[in-house]
Amino acid sequence: MALVGTFGVVLLVLTTLIHYEVLRMLAVGLPTLNMAARAKLIVVIFAAFFAHVAEIFLYAVAFYVLVLYFDAGPLGQASSSSLTLCMYFLGETYTSIGYGDIVPKGELRLLAGMEGLNGLLLIGWSASYIYIAMERFWSDDG
Repeated sequence: MALVGTFGVVLLVLTTLIHYEVLRMLAVGLPTLNMAARAKLIVVIFAAFFAHVAEIFLYAVAFYVLVLYFDAGPLGQASSSSLTLCMYFLGETYTSIGYGDIVPKGELRLLAGMEGLNGLLLIGWSASYIYIAMERFWSDDG
């Protein structure tokens, strides 16, 4: 349990840093871009999307390592755990979709819960940043 909790805290820190740095680079870099203000919104959307994909990928790698090397519990069918299965499951967990077709067992449930909360917070952070960017750049083009 302590190992999975440690993974969770490390992932929380890493994903928050990734998100912070992406949004900070947007805040610093967008005003210097020589493009239409509305096009800058597209840059914001894609940057936020790719930050979320990178964060989901980190969780997937951690899950895969915990399943494969630390026997923290199976993800779905014990014989079918793969990195793509982890990406799928953690993508739906991060976004709080939760179809329920894959269920973690054992200590992995702790990390899945932590990721769900982390994803909710980071998606909310992106939404508020996108709203601020829309407010700022939408009216710049008239």
